[in-house]
Amino acid sequence: MSCTRRAVLRTAAAATAGAAVAAAVPEVLRAAGPNRFVFARARYRSGDWDADPKMPLNVLNSLVEYTRIPVEGREEVVGLDSKDLAGYPFLYVTGHELVRFTRGEKENLGRYVADGGFVFVDDCNHDVDGLFAKSVERELSDLFPRGLRPIPNDHELYRVAFEFPAGPPPTTHELNGWGDNLVHEQLKGIEVKGVLNLVYSNKDYGCEWDYDPKSKQYLAEDNTKFAVNLVTYAMCRG
Repeated sequence: MSCTRRAVLRTAAAATAGAAVAAAVPEVLRAAGPNRFVFARARYRSGDWDADPKMPLNVLNSLVEYTRIPVEGREEVVGLDSKDLAGYPFLYVTGHELVRFTRGEKENLGRYVADGGFVFVDDCNHDVDGLFAKSVERELSDLFPRGLRPIPNDHELYRVAFEFPAGPPPTTHELNGWGDNLVHEQLKGIEVKGVLNLVYSNKDYGCEWDYDPKSKQYLAEDNTKFAVNLVTYAMCRG
């Protein structure tokens, strides 16, 4: 890892990693500056890519609150088949419905991950038998022959900023028995040359974090801290 936990929480994050960011830089990134984090959400033609609309702002608020990572104060929506995709170091993909990526979307996503971009895919149904889970896993399996593999619960992802010794924190959706009535003990991922470039979740973190940042004061424990880990890990892989 090119960032230490202390560096992330107490000093400015230096840069983004991955060959993908060496490509043509989108205008929004040029305007933001080379060290400023931009939250990019993927737009795709099928399904409902624009779920949990408050979640990105909440995550950005947490980065400001807990780190010195400079952030752009709004999300950026980028087409999954856009040539600009390669310029973003972090990409969020979500939805509830059936996903069928177009050929261009699929090829672009595969290239993005292979070239070092980081993707966080989150199932808003929190249900392994749901439409989104079944269809997006099929799409990812077509792209990556080894398929999704469980991420060990002692992975760097769970300690790069905040410590999660038991692995991925549960969500209220799981604990309330919604969806498939399971607490998913592990996340899954895709590694490229030994580096975790894609994280896949059935835990519905997107809806868990889909609230106004001002509401955090009413929580016993801030549940967005794991979002800080995801972003930090995306920026610090090396």
